[in-house]
Amino acid sequence: MATVVQYPARSGRNSELFLLVISILLGIGAYFSVMASHPEAPATWYWYCAGIALSGIALHVALRFLAPFADPVIMPVALALNGIGLAMISRLDLEYLRINTEASLTQVTGSKQLLMTLVAVVAAIAMLAGFRDHRTFRKFAWASLVIAILLMMATLIPGLGVKSYGAYISIRIFGLSIQPNEFAKLFLAIFFAGYLEYRRDSLAIAGKKILFLQLPRWRDFLPLGVAWAASLVLLVAQKDLGVALLMFAIFVAVLYVATDRPSWIIFGAILMIPMALLAYALFSHVQERVANWLDAFNPEVIDRVGGSYQLVNGLFGIASGGLMGNGWGRGEAWRTALANSDFIVSALAEEIGLTGILAIFLLYLILVQRGLRAAMGVRDGFGKLLATALSFGIGAQLFIVVGGITRLIPSTGLTTPFIAAGGASLVANWIGVAILLRISDSARRPLPTPSLSPHGANLAGGSDHSSNGTNGTTGVNSPILSAPTEVVSR
Repeated sequence: MATVVQYPARSGRNSELFLLVISILLGIGAYFSVMASHPEAPATWYWYCAGIALSGIALHVALRFLAPFADPVIMPVALALNGIGLAMISRLDLEYLRINTEASLTQVTGSKQLLMTLVAVVAAIAMLAGFRDHRTFRKFAWASLVIAILLMMATLIPGLGVKSYGAYISIRIFGLSIQPNEFAKLFLAIFFAGYLEYRRDSLAIAGKKILFLQLPRWRDFLPLGVAWAASLVLLVAQKDLGVALLMFAIFVAVLYVATDRPSWIIFGAILMIPMALLAYALFSHVQERVANWLDAFNPEVIDRVGGSYQLVNGLFGIASGGLMGNGWGRGEAWRTALANSDFIVSALAEEIGLTGILAIFLLYLILVQRGLRAAMGVRDGFGKLLATALSFGIGAQLFIVVGGITRLIPSTGLTTPFIAAGGASLVANWIGVAILLRISDSARRPLPTPSLSPHGANLAGGSDHSSNGTNGTTGVNSPILSAPTEVVSR
């Protein structure tokens, strides 16, 4: 006779609560550190601290009911980054108010960023409540492509699109400035994952071989290539080359994961060279950014309009921070243009030093790693590809931003996820986190335990591995993801 002893599955919510307390304390501690250096800090900052705590508690409670087996690390890490960014933005507001005495707290960025944080948290909870299964997104793969293209086209409509720093990246509705490309990235990720999950077997079939590159058959790749090219053309027309570079990197990464062909990475790297040269030849602001990158410390380049003054100031700020930083509220990052958005990494490095900024990068690394872990654990192809696209997108965007600030690559104008000022970016990133949480909930949810005969045979028949994917896709049933079962013989 055999009995089955099934141990209860661990949801991880208690671990999440412990990490959540730490993440809330990071954001509130940053505020208190600035207030210690600036006694004139407004009393409204206590409400900002309460907003950070309320956001975390609301997300935690929602996850207990809506996604009880979701990854316990993803949400606290994202909230910690959000809180640190909010504190840095509010700290810079003090300097902007000092410079412009006619400004008021309603005209600075911190209050707007707090409001958008609350909106982003509500949007994330609504996403978790509205979509109980991530595979629902697969039904809207082609619709997602259409929506993404419409969002990108909106910035080119006269009277609606707004030109900023040489690029048409924003639209203005009812006095609000919104960057639709932030949401277009999510819809394109859904399309890439849906199409590649459906056609990955066909794309993996060998086509013509060019030198050492093994390409797929054109009839299999053509629909995806046309959709991808149309998206890039729109982004180039907007002159939003930072998002174009990011989408290109995500496309190549997801295509490699779907087909398991390293030749796609090589092909993408080779294709990037003529695209970069074409962008340099067509757009004057790209030429200016390349010149700022190559000859940043040239006095003529620094002093000209649109020159490298911002970049050089950011580099000197990072250098002045040293290893341990000048302390919260004790730097002069406000001297750098757009210190609360494009160059917030240099502002943080100046005040918390190399040690502090590396700790923030480590938080990003953990976020990306946990997203990729969800991709590995989920048992359907679409979830794997979508989680890969979202996770890799966060890592790639951080690399592009930090690379531009440190002169590793030319500046692109992208913002740092969760930390930089920008309402649309914050809402889109939290929606992406909600999707990752939904996928991780599916990955970590224990499978139903099959009934066993006295000899341990599965009475339901079939394999013990679940295949809840589509199109015959069979995932890997990791023992880590299922409830432990022990068979005791008597």
